Amino acid sequence: MEAIENINVRSLLDTLVSLTTAFVMGGLIGFERQVRQRTAGLRTNILVAVGAAVFVDAANRLHGHEGAVRTISYVVSGIGFLGAGVIMREQGNVRGLNTAATLWGSAAVGACAGSDLILEAVLGTGFVLAANTLLRPVADRINRQPMDGTTVEVTNTVTVIATHTHRKEALGALEEMLEEANIPTRDIEIRAFGEDEVTIEATLTPASVAGDELDQLVARIAALSVIRQAFWSPSTRD
Repeated sequence: MEAIENINVRSLLDTLVSLTTAFVMGGLIGFERQVRQRTAGLRTNILVAVGAAVFVDAANRLHGHEGAVRTISYVVSGIGFLGAGVIMREQGNVRGLNTAATLWGSAAVGACAGSDLILEAVLGTGFVLAANTLLRPVADRINRQPMDGTTVEVTNTVTVIATHTHRKEALGALEEMLEEANIPTRDIEIRAFGEDEVTIEATLTPASVAGDELDQLVARIAALSVIRQAFWSPSTRD
């Protein structure tokens, strides 16, 4: 009977507004992630935002503002574990940090919605989207700038294997693709590999290049008919 006594139409409508806001705002954040095919996409960000909103809305209703503040602190702690799950270390590069930070933003938006801070939830969504879209070209441009060699710890090398007969074509194709991708090289070396093959190693100029970008570049190079194999690897200086 207590469940029936707790039914409050006005409070229920308030909860509906909060959850709808969390659903829509989390959907906007997740849509941008889904388009870019990130680990946590549309559904994940919506679930994070709505889940945070449900917890905070329930705490707000049962214990007032003090309970809501306490619950928000638990949401902040809990989302850290979820964010850690999408961070991966692969071939010397850490990936997923931005996805984890986006989930953090979705939880904050949901917490605002659950606390009936609707306009704050909308503003938070706008800033998260701006960070993921408007700042991307700025970050990419900064990443293209060569870094001071004394501070660089990791240098990437792109290696292709081709037959001795096609070494010139392979070298030309590698140089052309690196130039098209706007990735400067510091040195290129050709070495004999077996009886009829050569390896062409392009050491990239120390700069920040995303691992997924190099993966895509190597895949395009490996698809060429004159290339037998292509891969990239990071090297750490002592």
